[in-house]
Amino acid sequence: MGKKIACVITDMFEDVEYTEPVKAFKDAGHEVVTIEKEKGKQVTGKNKEATVNIDEAIDTVKPEDFDALLIPGGFSPDQLRADDRFVEFAKGFMDAKKPVFAICHGPQLLITAKALEGRDATGYKSIQVDLEYAKANLHDEEVVVCQNQLVTSRQPGDIPAFNREALKLLEK
Repeated sequence: MGKKIACVITDMFEDVEYTEPVKAFKDAGHEVVTIEKEKGKQVTGKNKEATVNIDEAIDTVKPEDFDALLIPGGFSPDQLRADDRFVEFAKGFMDAKKPVFAICHGPQLLITAKALEGRDATGYKSIQVDLEYAKANLHDEEVVVCQNQLVTSRQPGDIPAFNREALKLLEK
């Protein structure tokens, strides 16, 4: 039975950090629902390789509606974390112990949600000190899995490991 995965995303996301995990999830029979401020909007990756149609507005969704959360990197998470609705949405998944997949700059949203204290995590080099200040246990590895819930990776080169571990959690 496929899982329903929320993906919070806006303009300037890292293209492959959306396209590759989403392809892996869909190939495994899962559904991905894109969420932004505005339903029906189209957002574009920072490399202009991918455009994404937004399925739902943040005001119409709740963490309870989904099995997992995907946070692609790029400049998207930094923009989203300025909006309390996205922060609360991400925090809801962490509090409910639902799977959360955050790559590159994706953990920025979890830092703002104050959801990483005591958790094993990694992220893009430029946010690693932020992760330490958020009291996460920082590991500079291609993929870090914490408590069978949180999957984090550092950069596009880590995507195969990120997808592998995310898919393992979705099978549970």
